Amino acid sequence: MAQADEPRVVGWIEKGLILPEYTAVKIKVDSGALTSSMHAVNMEEYSHRGNDWVRYDVPVEDVDTGEQVTLHFERPVFRRILVRGAGGSERRPVVKMSICLGDQVYEEQFSLRDRGEMNYPVLIGRRTIAHIGLIDVSETFMHKPNCSQEQMDEERRRQQQREQEGADNETDPSGETDSQA
Repeated sequence: MAQADEPRVVGWIEKGLILPEYTAVKIKVDSGALTSSMHAVNMEEYSHRGNDWVRYDVPVEDVDTGEQVTLHFERPVFRRILVRGAGGSERRPVVKMSICLGDQVYEEQFSLRDRGEMNYPVLIGRRTIAHIGLIDVSETFMHKPNCSQEQMDEERRRQQQREQEGADNETDPSGETDSQA
């Protein structure tokens, strides 16, 4: 009898790559958050082919080089969430982004917010954790980003195709609420 694959176990802090730019960042894996979140500044929402889009910058330290880099993105707004925390509530745009964690590429939903005061520019929430596996809260940096060039090239092609098509059917109007700080 064949055994099912063992779930992947990740530490509460991991190193991953923001794709398709291949920038290595520290990622906090946080079961207290439902939706993943990414540090974003200079957010500007606009309409593209009748859909809501957002352009934004992601200023991060590339942990492989120690260099401060600013990544520029434009993405369709997939949905919006109302986030309630200790400081009140705010409505945030959610976009689909891809990251390489271990040897897998994950396309996930990320709410955008200025996380400049936080220690980690990327936070992985329960929705993404459900695709990844389990968290060992006593461990950090259990997996080095090791996605194949083929996986990352495919993600770059998919992203370019989404941008060219204008992501006509990418929006999800659900007005979901998240509780996270």
